Parts: sequence; structure tokens; C-alpha cells
Amino acid sequence: MINIKEHERLNVMNHSCAHLMAHAVKNLYPQAMFWVGPVITDGFYYDIDLGGDAIREEDLPKIEAEMKKLSKDGKRIVRVEVSKSEALDMFKDDKYKIDLISQMNEDDTVISVYKQGDWMDLCRGPHVESLKELKNFKLLKVSGAYWKGDSENEMLQRIYGVCFESKEELDEHLRLIEEAKKRDHKKLGKELELFMISEYGPGFPFWLPNGMMLRHLLENFWWKEHVKEGYQFIQTPIMLSQELWQISGHWENYRENMYTSTLDERTFAIKPMNCPGGLLVYKNSLHSYKDLPLRVGELGLVHRHEASGALNGLFRVRNFTQDDAHIFMTEEQIESEVVRLINFIDRIYKVFGLTYSIELSTRPEKKYIGDIEVWNRSEAALEKACHSAGKECKINPGDGAFYGPKLDFHIRDSLGRVWQCGTIQLDMNLPERFDLTYIAPDGSKKRPIMLHRVIYGSVERFIGILIEHYGGAFPMWLAPVQAVIVPVNPDLHSEAAHALAKRLEDLDIRIKVDDRNEKLGYRIREAQITKIPVQLVLGDGEMANNSINIRRYGQQNSETLPVDEFVAKLLLEISEKR
Repeated sequence: MINIKEHERLNVMNHSCAHLMAHAVKNLYPQAMFWVGPVITDGFYYDIDLGGDAIREEDLPKIEAEMKKLSKDGKRIVRVEVSKSEALDMFKDDKYKIDLISQMNEDDTVISVYKQGDWMDLCRGPHVESLKELKNFKLLKVSGAYWKGDSENEMLQRIYGVCFESKEELDEHLRLIEEAKKRDHKKLGKELELFMISEYGPGFPFWLPNGMMLRHLLENFWWKEHVKEGYQFIQTPIMLSQELWQISGHWENYRENMYTSTLDERTFAIKPMNCPGGLLVYKNSLHSYKDLPLRVGELGLVHRHEASGALNGLFRVRNFTQDDAHIFMTEEQIESEVVRLINFIDRIYKVFGLTYSIELSTRPEKKYIGDIEVWNRSEAALEKACHSAGKECKINPGDGAFYGPKLDFHIRDSLGRVWQCGTIQLDMNLPERFDLTYIAPDGSKKRPIMLHRVIYGSVERFIGILIEHYGGAFPMWLAPVQAVIVPVNPDLHSEAAHALAKRLEDLDIRIKVDDRNEKLGYRIREAQITKIPVQLVLGDGEMANNSINIRRYGQQNSETLPVDEFVAKLLLEISEKR
């Protein structure tokens, strides 16, 4: 899927189409008042107060019909600049626009208003020249949204839509939306028995046996690859005292997202991040420049208090495992270490068939710690390392962590959707706060530079992304069950099926036998529904020839191979992570 927000022409078209939709809503619901209607990655939305009325999904075609009528009429879209006082008068009956205008500082501020026929709205623009350019659109859904995102405020209605240049582009986009619905990880997670969410623990996922195997495979792959890269591993406590979080800056900058408890008359917090524990581990022993770079990994369980309305399957949860690592180094090692790390992340993502782009997120405007000079040096070092690794990076101003700038890795899945997963954060501040040192060649104490980094980001969220990326049909090496043996006649062929299963189990192949008293076609279809990569059918002919009939998930044809040849091919496919 294309990122509409970043596509110059589609951004303008979708922004204009949001206004077209609002115009149509105003015609149909004269009492309607409007908050904001921004462009988003996959289209646009508008937040609307209907004054007691409610728009339902079945009302969207009626709004679309009014939009088509306005588009056919083809009014020009005109930009008008007015003063703050004029704008207040123009929108005197709309409290939401009054609120926006009132936030502007100077009385003589020039405010832009866009008009199309008898409808107008505040907007910076730009817009298309005429409503005639907006022909290929679709309204997608309706949801609720609090005004300004504050649950203390009114609940508005949010209508989502999308607009394209051509009908073909719109149709393809809608096809991808339908495909995404089929791949929804919440739906597949239930069907494939990977995980569950209980009302007794909103935002706290339960892992079922198949999902637990998937987790184990991902974590085991992570461990092996990190051993190759020279990492050491630690585990830090899940709960630490308030004093530690005050030293790290989390208490001041992240307190509202932390779970706390009182123990022995002291306040403790369940960790929202692994970093402070990793810093204490470093501080536990003396370090020489000869020890650096020191790469320390931790699969650490963290807890963050997310708003209940934001929870979403595995994508937004309240406890998750970060595949964290903290790298301690000298300032001279920054470029080479970041280059090495970029190449490492590149290697990991290629295994899953994921492409990516990189963003350099710079110092936040308000909530940050440390000197601006240190921030500037850190940002320049990350950008240089990115270029040295042969990668381009887009600047994302003001979106760095409060303790340092970062490189964010935005992966693209099989439907073209973009997800932010990996990150490399350069930190010159926390080593100062925790008084970390190493012994330099001249015997003096120096401050190490620190990298925070994740590759999966969150094991839970990464699994959710992979479920949708693969549509639940995992590659052989990652499938919770890799093959199922289906005896043609359970009474005659089950013994041979279980003997073959034992041979495959001894080779660490995850196998099961389906010898239920059901028809052969039913058992094969069920293996397809549960997306098991290989179905092995065993009957008289296969037993006589020491062969096996092989059916691949999603394929109509089957092939028969000698058992030894099949096993050799299967082991090779698994080892190469095809």
C-alpha cells in the first residue's frame, strides 16, 4: 500500500477530498460542526459533531452520493486570507473553529480559509484547483474520537475515506484493504490458536501452545544471531525503586505510563524500559577501553500503561518483551559500531523478506535531557554512520527519544504497509547521569557512549506483523507445526504414520499425525485451513515403496518422493530459512 501522506499529489487530493466530504456532510446535516480533517497514511478522516445525530456505516453511500454530486458540479477551490478577527466572525457559530482560531497568538495573524461554493473551512492547504479532480474516492468506516483526544471532552464522529487519481488505483487499494482484513492478526491469532486476550487482563496477551512455539523460534533465532555478533546476555529485575527512575529521567518524563507499587515504605515501579537496569549492570564492574565496544543483550519484559481505547491485539499491548541491547563504546567507535549494527539489522530483516527505510529522528522541542551541543554531535554521528553503511535516511525533526536522537527502521510488509520496528538510539546523556566510566589508555577515567537498540522492537508486535505479512502461512522454519502426516486409512496406515513421525521428531521437525476417523479429504482440507506448510499422505502405495505423497499449503498439485529424499530436502529448506 502506498503511503498517501508522503505522496505529494495524493496528499493534496486526499486533503481536498476530506473537505469535499465535510461539504457533503454539511449539506445533509446542516447542524454539523467540524474539528479537523487531516491526511493519514492510508487516506483521510474528519472529526465531526453532528449535534445529537449519528452517522452509521449504512449512511456512507448517501454521503458518497452527495460528494459525487458536488464533484460533478465542479466548484473551484479558492484560498482566502483573513485576519484573526475576521476568522472569528466567519466561524462564530462553530465552537471547534473558534477554539482553533483562539489558540493563534497575534490578533493580526493572517489565517487561510479555503472556500468551495457555499462551504468553507480553516486550512493551510494546498488543495486541488477544482472539485472535478476528486472523482475516485471511497468512504471506508465510521468510528468515535474524543475532541482533542481527551476522554474528558465530547465524543465526535470520525469518518475515514480515501481518494486516488484513477478508478484502477482506487480498486487496487480497496482490494488490498480486503486482503488486509483476511490477514488481520487478531482473527488469524484466534483461528490458528496462537494467542488470546482475556477481559481479566486487557492489553496483556496470553500465549497458546502454537504461539509459544512461534515465540520460542523467534527468540532462539535472535539469540543465535546475537552470539555471532559478539553479544553477552543479561536479565534485569522487573521492578526497581523510584530513585532509579529519577536518576534515569523516566520519573519526570514517563511517569504517567508507569505502574507503581509501595514496598517496605518505598515506591517501586515496574520497568517500562530495560535501559536503567542495563546501566546498573555496566556499573557493577570496572571497564577498560580494551573491553569496548561492549554489546549487552536482554529479552526484557516491560509494562506500560496504554489507554484502553488504544489497545489493539498484539500491536498495542500493556506488557511486551523488548529485544533490547545496550552497546557501550568510545566516541571514536560510534560510526563503525552503528554501521555494523545497520548491517546486522539488514541481515535479520532479509530472513523474513522485509524491506525497510530509515528515518533519523532528532531532538524533541520540549521534553529532552542534556545539552543541545551534545545532541547536535549525536545527530551528526548517526547520519554519517547511516551514509557509511550505504543507506539513505530521511530526517524526522523533533521525534527523538528524550535522552537522544535515533535511527528508526520502517519495515514494509507483503501488502506494502509500513511498520516502525527497529531503532538505534545514540545516548550521550544517561552515561553521564549514571556516572559510567572506562579506563582510557592513559589511565584516566572517561565517559562511554551508549547505544540503545532493538530489531524486532517488541516480540509481541513483531509476531503480529509477521502473522499479517505471511497471512498466517509461516515459512517452514518458523511454522509452529511444520508437517502433518495423514494416513489414508487410519486402521491400516496409522502405525506406519507414527513411525515416520517419530523419525521426523528425532530430527527436530515439528510434526503431528492426523489419524482421526474422518474422511481423507476432510483431514487434508483442515490441514490447509490451519496453514500447515506440508501435508504428507501415506497409503498402501507409499508404504510399499517407502515413499510419501507431499502436498504443499496453497498448491493444488502433489508429488511423491522417496522418504529419504523428502527428509533431506525438508531439512535443507529449514536450515536455509527459505
